[in-house]
Amino acid sequence: MTDIQGDQCTPGREVPLVTVNRPCDEACASLILAHGAGAPMDSPFMAQMTERLVARGIEVFRFEFAYMAERRHTGRKRPPNPQALLLQQWRDVYGYVRQQTAGRLAIGGKSMGGRMASLLADELEVDALVCLGYPFYATGKPEKPRVAHLAELRTPTLIVQGERDALGDRNTVAGYPLSPAIRLSWLATADHDLKPLKRSGLTHDQHLDNAANAVAAFLHNRSFSG
Repeated sequence: MTDIQGDQCTPGREVPLVTVNRPCDEACASLILAHGAGAPMDSPFMAQMTERLVARGIEVFRFEFAYMAERRHTGRKRPPNPQALLLQQWRDVYGYVRQQTAGRLAIGGKSMGGRMASLLADELEVDALVCLGYPFYATGKPEKPRVAHLAELRTPTLIVQGERDALGDRNTVAGYPLSPAIRLSWLATADHDLKPLKRSGLTHDQHLDNAANAVAAFLHNRSFSG
């Protein structure tokens, strides 16, 4: 298995701390991966996904939104920042990372991190978008989907989704008018964290491997960047 080589970059006061994990060999593509609403950039999910992607030749950049960085500093939980601030932090991080790599650069993330990235993908003209457990609607509110922009999305996109995700299950998502630029990869009986039902005979590790395989295959496909 490929070893992870990690660095921390401190680009400036206006940009959050960025951590990068690189394959030992030359990366085929780079991905900025943002965390979800309730867990930091080094949560087990983020760490395990990063390790798997790096092993598959993907350079992974991670950062924390301001509210999560403050929680790490103070130990007190805080709700996510207003959307405008989350989006601006995404712009700042993307601008910084874009200066560090001349290759193909994708953006995305877990849940909220991926949703924020999806709102900026066309604006930033990124090479690709990757969402892991996309929150198509808030918990218990499928009647209020967050999909209007997904119908017009132009950026090549991969969404890896659990079939029983409480924020977007397979049957519900099938009724949404999604852009033809979006590819959905479904994981059998998986929830929002890509964990399958025990009775399925599948394991979380298998689903994380399958998710990483799907992302790596998508990013290795040179056709997505024209």
